[in-house]
Amino acid sequence: MNLLLLAASELNDQGQVTLTDRRHQHLRDVHQLRAGSRLQAGVLNGYCGEALVLEHSADFTRIELQALDTPPPAPLPMTLLLALPRPRMLARSLEHLTTLGVKKLVLMQTARVEKSYWQSPELKPEKIHQHLLLGLEQAKDTLLPEVIFQPRFKPFVEDQLPELSHNSLKLLAHPGDYPFCPRGLSEQVTLAIGPEGGFVDFEVDLLQQQGFQPVQLGERILRVETAVTALLARLF
Repeated sequence: MNLLLLAASELNDQGQVTLTDRRHQHLRDVHQLRAGSRLQAGVLNGYCGEALVLEHSADFTRIELQALDTPPPAPLPMTLLLALPRPRMLARSLEHLTTLGVKKLVLMQTARVEKSYWQSPELKPEKIHQHLLLGLEQAKDTLLPEVIFQPRFKPFVEDQLPELSHNSLKLLAHPGDYPFCPRGLSEQVTLAIGPEGGFVDFEVDLLQQQGFQPVQLGERILRVETAVTALLARLF
């Protein structure tokens, strides 16, 4: 935990909160804080600053927020369309993308995504929220990403994607004889990434009809989490 992240609703009128959950356990076992210690903290969807430990015991940590005068890191200027990963990879992907600064994520069904993935407990709102918080804490960020579920590919691409991707550079990451992914962009980007088996031809054609340009990273076939990192590093 690089940033103690608090919801505004947790704080009393004095800007104080008593923690007994995993955050307390982390502060106790990893940071090994004591009364008088200071640590970096932030308010969810707000500013970052410093917190003072008022009391600390085996059972709770009571802290007080000090000056909150530092804005969170700038978000990436992009919307990411990602084929729903397998459940055991989803948690890692959510934390990873949040840490990298993605603020709008669309998880979508594609031909090579098993429909059973949508029944996974990992898609419960509380589980999604927890993974996003962990990603924010790692990156010293406070701005919670928006996660959108799209379990029907064709209606989403035809009916909703044009507005979602309006006024952005539309890129489709797909192996093949395509131009290499561009570098160092500053404009708004909408990026589509398929499952580990890639998009099928029909999906590629449908995305191209909406103005998406296929790009590639080379001849190696990458895992989704590796491809995401490589693409975002090149783009921004």
